[in-house]
Formats: sequence, structure tokens, C-alpha cells
Amino acid sequence: MNAHFSEFLLPDALLRGLASEGYETPTPVQSQVIPLAMDGADLLVSAATGSGKTAAFLLPIMQRFLAVPAHAGGTRALILLPTRELARQIYIHFMRLGSFTRLTAGVITGGESKAHQIATLRKNPEILVATPGRMLELLQSGQADLRDLEILVLDEADRMLDMGFADDVLAILGHCRPNRQSLLFSATLHHRGLKDITDRLLRDPQVLAINPVREQHPDIAHQLLLSDGLEHKQRQTLWLLQHETFEKALVFTNTRDGAVALGNFLMGQQQRVAVLHGELDQRERNRVMGLLHSGRVNILIATDLAARGLDVPGVQRVINFDLPRSGDDYLHRTGRTGRAGEQGVALSLVGKSEWNRMESIVRYLNLTAETRAIEGLKAKFQGPTKRKGPGKPTPAMRKARAAAEKPEAPKVKERLRDRKNIGKRRVPTSAHGVEAGHAPLAKRPGDPTKTGG
Repeated sequence: MNAHFSEFLLPDALLRGLASEGYETPTPVQSQVIPLAMDGADLLVSAATGSGKTAAFLLPIMQRFLAVPAHAGGTRALILLPTRELARQIYIHFMRLGSFTRLTAGVITGGESKAHQIATLRKNPEILVATPGRMLELLQSGQADLRDLEILVLDEADRMLDMGFADDVLAILGHCRPNRQSLLFSATLHHRGLKDITDRLLRDPQVLAINPVREQHPDIAHQLLLSDGLEHKQRQTLWLLQHETFEKALVFTNTRDGAVALGNFLMGQQQRVAVLHGELDQRERNRVMGLLHSGRVNILIATDLAARGLDVPGVQRVINFDLPRSGDDYLHRTGRTGRAGEQGVALSLVGKSEWNRMESIVRYLNLTAETRAIEGLKAKFQGPTKRKGPGKPTPAMRKARAAAEKPEAPKVKERLRDRKNIGKRRVPTSAHGVEAGHAPLAKRPGDPTKTGG
């Protein structure tokens, strides 16, 4: 690992930007990606959330554009992302790192004024940060032009595919300059739709697997808290928020209604809370995030909309009020804490119906999780009931076992005449062919077929 960013031979303006943001030692993903990206290689990178990949692709882009300025022309770099929130975070990151440069960037996302974005494009920013839907719309209308594109970045590529952006991304590639450098970042390289994108996007890429998605984050402590239901979870969450020390906390629910209900409960308990979910329009989302960034609220209740794309400094607690639906969702939620070397805690409230899913997540991610309890708020549910051993067999069990183990009687060979006589009454006979126990009877004259008198 490089000891300092200066070893990348970055221009002084970028080193000053890094220093102003407190960057000193590159993360593993930065150490591996930056030199290769500066050499112009196409890269396919698997890196976990919170690993520092934003700076890993921004710094090489900015270094190239400072070294070789373009005095005329259109967009030189396009960064595609799955969500509006993530696009805004990347733009803010760029503005901070580039605060001592004259490089320019613009944001193109849905939910914002199209007229304002067209005005941004007319200024020819060197870097565009965009979501696929709105970017494709502007390309098809002729308002955007990527013929001068030098670098294309797809960040959170697996998430883009999950959100149904595959066709939009492929259509955007058709508008890009073929002779370009491409970088793709994904939490996993095993997504079923990823190969279609990489085959079209990358040329002879170098593959880097850094901090694999299932590798436990060294700066996050994982905890479990057993719960007995909705109201019990609300009381436990309130206790945690009132008694634990943190700068900011994220609390995740699985549904919009659940987020609103929990937000209303906590607001009623005088907590500084805001709620973020998919039904909010862009202006309201921006307002909520502004409240969190400014510190006017220190608790954000969110659905999985916010599990990716949020890079909020100071998040020291992530609480899974509802257990996530998969191990990957668990990673994306908990990755909001423990960032940039800070210590974080991820705590999951686990009810009886969620126990098996929690066990699956722990196995899938190979997690080490501590089970804790809150005095006065302990759950009646204490984990699955242990199955009883076989114990001492009862007489009925011994009899049944003996019957099962008794060898079967040998089968008697069935003869043809026996099969013909099925259903007929059989009369036992002696060796002489008469009924057993009776003397032979005389025949009646003229009646050859009957016996008896």
C-alpha cells in the first residue's frame, strides 16, 4: 500500500484538495485503482461499499484533465450512477477535491428541472455526473453530446442492473466515443446481467477484487437485539437513540409506511428525526438530506432507497429496525457506517419470524455478531427452541422398532391353478380327496354329480 497520495505524482492542486479534506493514506482500492487508471487501462473493479472508490476514479480523471487541458469541446468524462442521491454525493466529493482547480462538473438526474440541466450542458462541463434515464433522454433529444468523451465510469453497476437500467446504459454506450477509457465498479462481479455490460463497455480489462463483498468490514461492530414485535422494537429503538453516543444514526425499515410510522413515534418522543423514502419528490429529498448534513436532525429513518448512495459523514450507528431481505442488502445498509477509518456499530432488531433470515445473513457474510440485551426491555423470544434428543425409548417405541427390524416371511410361489381359484370357497381335504373328518358317502342312483343321502 502506498504511504501517501504524493507517491501517485498528483498535481499540487489535487494534493491541496486532499489535504483540506483530511486525506492522508490511500485505502486499498485507491492504492490499486489509481495507478492503473492513470495509465489508461480499462478496469473491472469489485469493491465493497465505503472502500474509498469515489476518490479512486475521481483523482485519475482530474489528474488527466489538469495535465492535458481541453480548451474547446464537450464533455470529457461521464460518471453514471443508479440514484440521484449518489449523484449529488459524487458531485460534492468532486467539488471538495477540486476546490483548488478550475475543473468543472455538472449533475444530470431525473426529478430536477430539465431546462436548468440543458443550461448546464451548454456550459460544456468537463465532467458529467448522471443517472441513466435522464442522461439518455437528453442524448436522444440532441441536448447532450458525448462525441468528445475520454473516460466513462459506471459506479454501483450491479445496483443499476437491479433497478432496470441495463437497456438505458447500453443505449448510452451507443452515443459514446468508441476510443475511450472505461471503468466499472460493482459490489459483486457475479451479477447475472453484468457480463452483457462488460462485454460492450470494456476492452481487455484488468480485473481487481478488493475488499470482497462478503469480507467483514474491520471498522464495523455487528450486534443483535432480540425483539417481540413492533411496539417492543419501537421502545428498544428509542432507548438506543436516547442512551447511545453517536453523531448521526440511520434507522432502516423495509417499507415506506413503516418508516413514516417509526418517524412519527420518535418525533413524538422529542427525537430530532427525518424520514426518507421513495415517494418523496426531489425537492423534499434534498431538504431532508440538508437537515441531516447540517446537523439539524441527527437521526434519519430510511427505506432501502438510502442504503446505497448516501455518504454522510459522522454516521456512527446503523439500526436495522426491520431485518433486510438479503445479505447484500445488509451490506449496503451497514456500509453507511465505519467509513474512512471511523468506527461504527450496526445493530439489528431480530424478531421470532426474522431469526432464520438473520442466521442466513450471518452465514452468507461470515459475520461475527454479538447478541446483547437492554435491561428492562429484554425480549420473551430468546432464540429458537432447542430440539430434544432422542432420550430413552418407551415400550411402544421398542415394540415398533422390533416390528420394523423383524425379517419378512419368505414369499410362497404362486401357482396358476391357485390364481384361478381366487374367490372360491376352499374345503380342506384328506389325502384321499374326501372332506377331513367324514366317511365317504354312497352315490344316489341316477345322480352322478351329487353325494349324500
